[in-house]
Amino acid sequence: MITNDQELDATLERIRHFQAQIRHLRKVETNATNYRLSASGFIAEIDRMQLEVREYLSLAPSQVQAVA
Repeated sequence: MITNDQELDATLERIRHFQAQIRHLRKVETNATNYRLSASGFIAEIDRMQLEVREYLSLAPSQVQAVA
């Protein structure tokens, strides 16, 4: 769970990194099955992190402190 803006920034950077990895895979992986297998882990992790970001941003600062 993201508990402050520093963690938010780190998570957003990690999402960008994973997206870049997928963009790279799209350029170099010619086999569709291999691409899907390689990209699926990154996509699942991006989805998980985006959910954390949405949860953090949906709370008021006082709520984040109370949950943490």
